[in-house]
This record gives sequence, C-alpha cells and structure tokens, in this order.
Amino acid sequence: MSIFTGSGVALSTPFTDEGINEDTLRQLIAFHLENKTDALIVLGTTGEPSTMTEEEKILIIETTVEMAKGKIPVIVGTGGNNTKKVVESSVKAEKLGADALLIVTPYYNKATPKGLYEHYKAVSDAVNIPIIVYNVPSRTGVNVAPATLAKLATLKNIKGIKEASGNISQIAEVARLCPDLDLYSGNDDQIAPILALGGKGVVSTVANITPNEVHDLVHMFMEGNTTGCKDMQLKLNPLISAVFSEVNPIPIKTALRLMGYNMGNFRLPLCEMEENTKANLVNEMKKFGLI
Repeated sequence: MSIFTGSGVALSTPFTDEGINEDTLRQLIAFHLENKTDALIVLGTTGEPSTMTEEEKILIIETTVEMAKGKIPVIVGTGGNNTKKVVESSVKAEKLGADALLIVTPYYNKATPKGLYEHYKAVSDAVNIPIIVYNVPSRTGVNVAPATLAKLATLKNIKGIKEASGNISQIAEVARLCPDLDLYSGNDDQIAPILALGGKGVVSTVANITPNEVHDLVHMFMEGNTTGCKDMQLKLNPLISAVFSEVNPIPIKTALRLMGYNMGNFRLPLCEMEENTKANLVNEMKKFGLI
C-alpha cells in the first residue's frame, strides 16, 4: 500500500516575531483538509525548518497530527547532515504521531554512496514507519544515483523517493530499478511526466495555493484521463514558474500572504521578493482567481 497517492502539500510555515503563528497554521491545515489535499508534509524545504527551534518543530508536528491524523497522512521532514541528530528527530516524529518521514540526503558534508546507505540504514533501523528519500541535488550537492537508491530500497523502512533532480532519464532508471518504491515528483512542473513513469503523485509547493488543481492533475491520470492531466499540467506551469521565480519558499509564502494568510516575516537569510518577480506572481495568481 502506498504512503499516499495524489497531492502531498509541502506546507509553508507561518511565523510571528516570537515563534509559530498557530492560528494561521490551523487555518492552513483546515484549508487543505477541505480542498482535496492527499497528504500533509511538514518541516520540508518549503516549511523552513533550518531556521526553527526544536520547540517550534514539535508544535508544528503536534498541531498537524492533531488536526489531520486519521484523515490524511502526516509526513514529517527530519533530514539533516548529522546522522545522530536525524535519528533522534525521526524517533521523536514517530512518537508524536507521524505516519511517515521525508529525509533529504546529507548536505554540505555530503556522503559517498556507502555513506548514504549507512546514513539511511541508521534511521531505518531506529523507526517503524515508512521513509521517503528526498533527492534534491541542486540544494544538497548530492545526487542519489539509481543504483544507490536500489540498494537503499533493500532497507526495511525505505518505501519511497521524492525525486527533484529534474533528470527525467535518471527518474526513468529509478522507476526501472526500484519498481516497489513509491515514486513522487519533487518538481511541480514534472508531475505528469513522472506519473507516466509510474509515479504515485507529488510533494508539491504550488499546492499550497492550488490544492484542488494539483489533486485533480494526479487523479485524472490515475483514472485514465491523460489528456486532462496533461492539460492541467500545462495550465499550471506558468504559475509554477512564478512560484519558483526566486528561491523556495519566498514566492509561495508571498502568495499565501496575498491570499490573506498571516504568514509573518521571513527569517533571514530569506527575504522579501523583488518587485518584478512579485508583479509576475501577482499576475499569474490573478489568472487562477486566487486574488
């Protein structure tokens, strides 16, 4: 059974000057529960965990589990480049009620294929819930080669891959070598092609503002409506480009503000959008009737 099928939203985190804006967090979760989102992913790249305290992370996990548990899966990002810390965070997330974990490859200090195997093995051995490997070499400097992933897939709790390499040829090889892994797109502009390779869905940034459309895109494909899926992908692509016109999550957080959510200020080193990219984002959002 798949961890989820469809649109998993990489939830943006609302801040106050003092911490997490819990009221807005609950509004965002309720929005997704009401608008077809198939899974909630918290503390991923879009959620900005690198600038959070441990107390803030626990609050987000507890709040999300409280509201969504039993309705849709809650997947918690626990990745990092200190294996001991990743193990501790993963065990804690499981105890707090996470249904699965999203674990990015170690960044900065990187890892060899052997090191990657030992890193994920340490986490897999410590928990009893599924793990999704997150491959995003543009951010981490590490690419999980298909052969390496095939070895990782022999570990007891490695059940999925979020592929954000952008390399469709590589992703096709992943699909060939790892047919039992749940394959998820990590790039919103490649959902349809990855579905065609056997993908189960997407861990999506744009779904923060278009949850129905991203859900429908995936489920149209699953129901055999490949033309509808293709058309929705192409319709979304200009908005997706605007959402990634600056480093994620700056534009998507700006978009949520424009929709009326009190997302708070950015935490440095993230900062406000440039006026020209913000103007384009506003224009694309208007086309969808979002503002």
